[in-house]
Amino acid sequence: MGGCHSAIAATKLKILRRGGRGAAAVLPVTNHDGPCCSSDHGSKEKKKKKKGARKGRKRASILGDAGTFDPDFSRRYRLGAELGRGEFGVTRRCEDAATGEALACKTIRRKRLLLRLAGPDATDVQREVEITRRMSEVSGGRVACLREACEDDDGVHLVMELCEGGELFDRIFERKHYSERAAAKLARTIVEVVQLCHENGVMHRDLKPENFLFVNKSEESPLKAIDFGLSVFFKPGDRFTEVVGSGCYMAPEVLKRSYGPEIDVWSAGVILHILLCGFPPFWGGSDEKIAQSILRGVINLQKDPWPKVSQSAKDLVTRMLDPDPCTRLTAKQVLEHPWLKNADKASNVSLGEVVRSRLKQLSSMNKLKKKALGVVAMNLPMEEIGKFKEMFHTMDKNKDGSLSLEELKEGFRINDHPVPEEEIKMLLQAGDIHGTDTLDCEEFVTVLLHIKKMSNDEYLPKAFEFFDKDGNGFIEMSELMETLSDGELKPDEQLVNDIIQEVDKDKDGRISYPEFELMMKSGSDWRNASRRYSTENFSSLSQKLCKDTL
Repeated sequence: MGGCHSAIAATKLKILRRGGRGAAAVLPVTNHDGPCCSSDHGSKEKKKKKKGARKGRKRASILGDAGTFDPDFSRRYRLGAELGRGEFGVTRRCEDAATGEALACKTIRRKRLLLRLAGPDATDVQREVEITRRMSEVSGGRVACLREACEDDDGVHLVMELCEGGELFDRIFERKHYSERAAAKLARTIVEVVQLCHENGVMHRDLKPENFLFVNKSEESPLKAIDFGLSVFFKPGDRFTEVVGSGCYMAPEVLKRSYGPEIDVWSAGVILHILLCGFPPFWGGSDEKIAQSILRGVINLQKDPWPKVSQSAKDLVTRMLDPDPCTRLTAKQVLEHPWLKNADKASNVSLGEVVRSRLKQLSSMNKLKKKALGVVAMNLPMEEIGKFKEMFHTMDKNKDGSLSLEELKEGFRINDHPVPEEEIKMLLQAGDIHGTDTLDCEEFVTVLLHIKKMSNDEYLPKAFEFFDKDGNGFIEMSELMETLSDGELKPDEQLVNDIIQEVDKDKDGRISYPEFELMMKSGSDWRNASRRYSTENFSSLSQKLCKDTL
């Protein structure tokens, strides 16, 4: 998932899994445990070997038919350097012990999944595996290949193609010449993925630049889509209601809680806008301002570098960002638009340093915040979940499995945590996935974990200490160079300097704790706001801002 140089990133922070019709559907799956991208994938002899290998194996309790139980996993694959980490899993470089092939492996710990609280459950993982497998098989190389999905006593392992060429934005600012033609070629690949998804009954729901990686460092390296963790199967006419996705890439109808696959075209339109000018079309200093900007749907194509951009490109951006999903272009229509259809003939005049410098600044900020969020997530003790679950059952006086407004008020009072009624109502709005004006156990625990994790009196200081190696109360250049290193690969010195300049408000050349806290809480880093924080806020804001249309 976005941000690490692998075909999969650390587990997504998902809190919304149900709601819209068809949102949790899992289609029948077929076991394809071999390399889905290899030329001999369909050989009968290979299938026979696999069938025989599975005899007598214990059934996968989490993956079900989407994978196998394999106690020999750790012998078949050698795990290497960590590529990314999230609250529920870690992604590592790995090697096939038999062939030496370099791959990526995402592991989700069994104890996290079996709790079925505040994170992915078995259904989520099964759906992610099935969608990733299906899309990698039909994508013609546009989606990172799922090599194998299996589980052992430790947890679930997803072995995938390793993409080491870097993120979409990183490649752009590395280029000395970046033009409209280059943007068109990248946009075409992104929209082709959207069309493939929709043709196969899949809605991605989380399209953003971080979810596209280059396979290798070569100039001609293919760009591949990753991360189908929020994707769902859909049928024509299905409408979904859960607020999911990443802040400034959300379509207005997501905030209005009634949407279909058209949202993917909108998100691709936001990416295209960024590719052409270096900044998102809908922005603000807070989640509420971002949501308001999205709902207004007004885009400004007058500021630099837009005067340098062709009228055809601007026309496509405008039509992809049509606020009305009924008149918005479909993915097929986008690919037929003259600007994309003739991408090789698009203007090769440089869009100027303004685009590259904007993207470089945003990319550098992303790396620090992503690392910090990972540290915050991993400091969440398992005991907290049990504690909050026990609190739920104590507060549930009528034992109906849900907490009403009155039960929440009384429960917080008894637990010596009196909370104003307005704040309890906000908590209900943020956590009530099902629209029942109550919180079930999972919703209650999810919201409390979020509040606990993002509070600045415990977990953020721990994250700060991770970077402040000498304990002098400041994060300095050398410490950032060390903590942002990827194994033996040191980060670019200019990149680290850019991070410090962006976060260092008093300009003393280092980052204090208040500056670090401001960065973590601020909406200024539009590329990598905490998904849980953002989704809860947007879920609540969608009710507040769209109450007249819901």
